[in-house]
Amino acid sequence: MAETAPRIQTLGIIGAGRVGRVLARLAVQAGYRVLVAGSSTPARIAPTVRALGATAVDVAELAERADAVLLALPLSRHTALPAERLRGRLVIDAMNYWWGADGLRDELSDPRTSTSEIVQRFLAGSHVVKALNHMGYQDLEDEARPAGAPGRKAIGLAGDDPLDLAAVSRLIDDLGFDPVIAGGLAAGIMLEPGAEAFGADVDAAELRSMFEGFPTSQRGIVVARARARGTDPHG
Repeated sequence: MAETAPRIQTLGIIGAGRVGRVLARLAVQAGYRVLVAGSSTPARIAPTVRALGATAVDVAELAERADAVLLALPLSRHTALPAERLRGRLVIDAMNYWWGADGLRDELSDPRTSTSEIVQRFLAGSHVVKALNHMGYQDLEDEARPAGAPGRKAIGLAGDDPLDLAAVSRLIDDLGFDPVIAGGLAAGIMLEPGAEAFGADVDAAELRSMFEGFPTSQRGIVVARARARGTDPHG
């Protein structure tokens, strides 16, 4: 990593589902203080969260105490986030668009923009990095390995600020995976459903190869045409 950034000390996770719980456990094991906020009251999720070694809080307290906030909730719910409370915060977008959870939303499947750019527009005062969304929660749980371990798997990330990318890269490394930067936040579309890297459980070299091959992939061609024309070719 060319840039260095302070290590995240307290990680806040908004979303107490399977992905949120797996990431909370990995972060606790890596030595992070972890706060978790869910859709219900802290008291309802406290026993489950406590068993992970984390602390259940509400979103307001999480936004106040966390150095970085990880979003592990349905994408369509990002507009309910407290944008002002998250101003100035590093926000890690681990969300994906799923029509089953989010409904049919053309704006969330538009190839002209990555979904993280949509999140960034809503959280205009935050520093959004796309990461930890493309590997399934079971693989995240099973595949974490120490740095340098044979067969260590990779996690892609995308963001516009080098220091933000450095901070999230360090987190990914601490969680047990090799970080591979895809590019700016617009390149986060290479980590979304429909791209080859989505669902990938591969090492760093193979993940880089997927990113390099994206422009000539079926999804990459659709994205390039839509962005060049400024229109959705499916619309």
